[in-house]
Amino acid sequence: MPKRWTPSPTLKLSFATHAAAGLVALAVPGAWPWALGAIALNQAILTGAGMLPRSSLLGPNLTRLPAAAIARREIALTIDDGPHPEVTPRVLDLLDAAQAKASFFCIGRQARLYPALCREIVARGHRVENHGDSHSSLFATFGFGRMQADIAAAQSTLADITGQAPQFFRPTAGLRNPFLDPVLHRLDLQLAAWTRRPYDTREGSPRTVYQRLIHDLAAGDILLMHDGNSAPSADGTPVILGVLPCLLQTLAEQGLHSVTLTSSLTP
Repeated sequence: MPKRWTPSPTLKLSFATHAAAGLVALAVPGAWPWALGAIALNQAILTGAGMLPRSSLLGPNLTRLPAAAIARREIALTIDDGPHPEVTPRVLDLLDAAQAKASFFCIGRQARLYPALCREIVARGHRVENHGDSHSSLFATFGFGRMQADIAAAQSTLADITGQAPQFFRPTAGLRNPFLDPVLHRLDLQLAAWTRRPYDTREGSPRTVYQRLIHDLAAGDILLMHDGNSAPSADGTPVILGVLPCLLQTLAEQGLHSVTLTSSLTP
């Protein structure tokens, strides 16, 4: 039997706040402005937490690899928004040349357009993870039903195409709301954020993106890049293709091993 969903302390406090505010408003009608203010403050806290991709206030959130992976000198390279028909194959070739592994957070609708590319990712020893079906910029405003339908559609698509069910989910831009944690629990997925991001969908300078990724680089880091929606560099080349060779060389020089998120959780 699946484990029962347990709300985070923040969500438990939110439930208690709403209940207490309702009781106060009923018992002391004149106190309704205070009750309404408490609810408004609570909602502001929840909204703020959802706007912080690395926050664990709304539920468990993987932002660094576990101790065993750190001891093995592992990092996780995660690549979002694909598969991209031109960029992803070149990313795979660069990873192969460095004998590095990565986790590709793929969009369901993109996977349906390029299913062979998703299968190629897995065939080369990488993992395909869940980045939602629509990749909607409004994902964080979805209600429970719509959010579950979007993630479940991508989960079904990616599992059917690759033969492997994704184990991790990452929302669009990392933004979410309190509905996400119970949805992920129901779908048996883990939320994965990152240790650092280089904003490579907006920054086209390979040097800047590279420096952001290696600043204080250490074992256990989860790095975020994009094969889909990668910003163009000055010569029009997607910035990830200019950064990866230098990044992978730096990892090798520092004795760090790029692995999938799934393998990093092995004790």
